[in-house]
Amino acid sequence: MATHRNDGTSQMLSSLRISHFKAWTDTKVIRLAPLTVIFGSNSAGKSSLGHLLLALKQTAISSDRRRALHLGDANALIDLGTFSDCLHHHDTSKPLAFEIRWQLPKTLDVRDPQDRKKAWSGNDLSLSAELRANEKTGQPETESLKYVLRSASGDMLDASLVRDEKNAYILKSDKYQFVRNVGRKWPLEEPDKFYRVSDATRARFQNADFLSDLALETESMLDRLYFLGPLREPPQRTYQWSGDTPDDVGPKGQYSIAALLAAKAQGRKLNRGPKKRQVDFDAFIAEWLKDLGIIESFSVRAVAEGRKEFEVLVRTKNDSAEVKITDVGFGVSQVLPALVEAFYCPRNSTVWMEQPEIHLHPQVQAELADAFISAIRARENGEHRNVQLIVESHSEHFLNRLQRRIAEGNIKPNEVAIYFCSNEAGAAELQELRVNLFGDIENWPNNFFGNEMADLTARTVAAAKRRSEQE
Repeated sequence: MATHRNDGTSQMLSSLRISHFKAWTDTKVIRLAPLTVIFGSNSAGKSSLGHLLLALKQTAISSDRRRALHLGDANALIDLGTFSDCLHHHDTSKPLAFEIRWQLPKTLDVRDPQDRKKAWSGNDLSLSAELRANEKTGQPETESLKYVLRSASGDMLDASLVRDEKNAYILKSDKYQFVRNVGRKWPLEEPDKFYRVSDATRARFQNADFLSDLALETESMLDRLYFLGPLREPPQRTYQWSGDTPDDVGPKGQYSIAALLAAKAQGRKLNRGPKKRQVDFDAFIAEWLKDLGIIESFSVRAVAEGRKEFEVLVRTKNDSAEVKITDVGFGVSQVLPALVEAFYCPRNSTVWMEQPEIHLHPQVQAELADAFISAIRARENGEHRNVQLIVESHSEHFLNRLQRRIAEGNIKPNEVAIYFCSNEAGAAELQELRVNLFGDIENWPNNFFGNEMADLTARTVAAAKRRSEQE
């Protein structure tokens, strides 16, 4: 039996590990902070980390409980192709494995109905799983899954569903004694998807009901995972909105204006942190667009009273005319989804963004770092939003601003995780960059943003040679 206690904690991914997936043989444990930033060259493998999480999410929301991993189709969040396409070097002899660890928004209490003196509680949960290709179909099957519930005191409860030497599933734990029901010893079923011990398997035991709560926690975590891709829809002259409330802005930012209008209709108010003033959601986003230096004013208005068509109007300068968003630079429409998503997503959400700085001026790229720092600290209607951002970026200006804010003490080094992704000989590697209290990166990688010193040296030599030729 399991129950929950509200202790004011926040849901947030704390670590991730993936092996034998795409370019990755093994990522090792990736520490995830409230603001995690991943840099790296094109095709290094950093995007595939988020793509696996998207595949896990679309599997959780799929109606097909027998499908271990929903790899995608035309209507899915992402299409990863075949299972062989997903495996490192297409090697189907090895399993795709991953481990996700996250904080629960409420403490989970577990008691053994067979022994009421035995109880566990914690708000730190991890799920690890191995998926292997079926020898006949090539489709992924769940080879094993394991949950571990931890507490701040170090106490933990584990439960695993694995295959034995006869290829039959067994349910086991190092901390918990599962008790079989009296009667015929029916074999255990394969798990539902990659994370759920089936109802039939739980029914084989007198004290396995709490396993359903662990699966529900997994679904809740994945339900609050959102994704914004690098390709966003171009601006439109009018937008349709009939009063619906989108879950997020969509992978291409296509629901950004609908999200703005829904938040405004609901009277949502935000501030940038403790003791900051509360502002209506649409005005809050407009303020950030102005602070980024992109526009002077921003508004969304109905084309006519009672109509479902809306237009986005902007003023680029204080003395300029108000025009439609389609008549100004491309940057406004590209950064708007990133801003709206960061502040619109539900409390306790994790948002994975690819290149939010695309099409932005270097100064705006730097200012975007301040917006994201604000997003992880923002409050809504007086309550902390507890939003986590994982950002893929190519912007050194974004990084420089982060370093500056750490040096100024505006954000602590442990609130930020910065990684550099590289790929040598077809194998991706991830290196966490150590940032000290002064904002310095203590283990700066080679060619992080290209070989700047080589360019400077070559330019100096070329300039000297040109001068000598002209003398």
